[in-house]
Amino acid sequence: MIFREATIADIPGLQRVRAAVKENVLNNPGLVTTADYVQYLTISGKGWLCESAGLIVGFAIVDTGSHNIWALFVDPHTEARGIGRELQRLMLSWYFSTYPGPLWLGTAPGTRAEYFYTRSGWKNAGLMKNGELRFEMDRATWLSLQNTLS
Repeated sequence: MIFREATIADIPGLQRVRAAVKENVLNNPGLVTTADYVQYLTISGKGWLCESAGLIVGFAIVDTGSHNIWALFVDPHTEARGIGRELQRLMLSWYFSTYPGPLWLGTAPGTRAEYFYTRSGWKNAGLMKNGELRFEMDRATWLSLQNTLS
């Protein structure tokens, strides 16, 4: 497996992974456009991906404007291989080396994603108005955890 920064050329592969997930399904794909990916990969964020046999199998994108995790998805056929954990490590290590403030994300309750973030040290900050759980991570917590999560 190869982990690297995502580029605009990777967007079709990122969209394929996003459409393949079984949890946190995007019910209206029109809500997340190619322009959104371009924005977060070039202006308002940064992204990473994992390739296996030349195919994108996971990706993560951080929104540096809103200080949130815009995406962290792994193709269901390649789950439980440490891809999400490594993408998270790359993303959070970069973010906290660049920005001092905390990060947040939202995910549906009762999902494997909720379990993943809880196990990864994210703090559950309660329900948001849209029904998702809000998780938060600060720099000090990440620095204390990053070596124990590998």
